[in-house]
Amino acid sequence: MAAEVSMGLGVAAMQLAEDQIKVLEENFTKVTKHPDETTLMLIAAECGLSEEDTAKWFRLRNALWRQAEGLPAELGSVKD
Repeated sequence: MAAEVSMGLGVAAMQLAEDQIKVLEENFTKVTKHPDETTLMLIAAECGLSEEDTAKWFRLRNALWRQAEGLPAELGSVKD
């Protein structure tokens, strides 16, 4: 059984298995940071997560990425 890993986001932390995180991170870095509805559905199915949980993960991961890049956590006038 895969160990569960937290994304270190305090109260909003999600508990995901390592293999789920691997799939999500791969899609985030190699496919898109902002998946459309169809892509989100496919990623969710591949990870065994709901579309809502997958969308939440992408929102949280985007906030972390934007902060690491020195940008505001929320998407504003700059499209990444």
